[in-house]
Amino acid sequence: MGKQVLLDCRLFSPGADLSGASNKIELSSEIEDKDTTNYRSQGWKEVIGGLGSAEISGEGQWEAGDPGLVDNASWSDLGGRGPYTVCPNDSVVGALAYFTLGMRTDYKLGDAVGEVAPWTGTVKSSWPMVRGQIAHPPGTARTATGLGTALNLGAIPAGKRLYAALHVLSAAGTTPSLTARIESDDSAGFASPTTQLTFAPATAPGGQILRGDGLALADTYYRVAWTISGTAPSFMLAVSLGIR
Repeated sequence: MGKQVLLDCRLFSPGADLSGASNKIELSSEIEDKDTTNYRSQGWKEVIGGLGSAEISGEGQWEAGDPGLVDNASWSDLGGRGPYTVCPNDSVVGALAYFTLGMRTDYKLGDAVGEVAPWTGTVKSSWPMVRGQIAHPPGTARTATGLGTALNLGAIPAGKRLYAALHVLSAAGTTPSLTARIESDDSAGFASPTTQLTFAPATAPGGQILRGDGLALADTYYRVAWTISGTAPSFMLAVSLGIR
């Protein structure tokens, strides 16, 4: 991916797609530097890494009146923790994605007379910011059990983890239920898939995020799979995967 003008960023809160109401999204991730300078430091400061943190801030045009709109979603999420996913350029399968488990810490709205009603908000991390890919696009409705596209994320070394975020953006039908899982294999054909992570059953819009156990894993291909039940069920969802 080369240099680009930001025209089609995507922002997913736990259970809503806020992309169409956003015109600015910023990510930051940092590690504290702790001073360890001593008499043998040869006249130079020495530092080691301390605590890590990440933050997502956004702003845009205020809308309200539906659970999927920014005002409803912001009030619902304020003070709570959930998955947040940001894509610099669209959210098709394989698109670059950054995601984390974060707490919605603030929400601001309103401006002077005559201005387009704005909103601003901040999410602060409880888990690392993960650089990964979109495993399921938000614009494809799922009405039956199925499998997603294989992504080559590479093997997981010891001490690293597989992370996965699920955003259920809408749920329709009578008693609809969706159970998503993340599978891995050593080839793109998934001849012998192994389930690595399983989300709790989802029956309404919302978000979940999971991570692996930190053990080494030789498999290099990963995909999302889902089981759907209910009468005339239909789900819109977005899934992001990554290793950190």
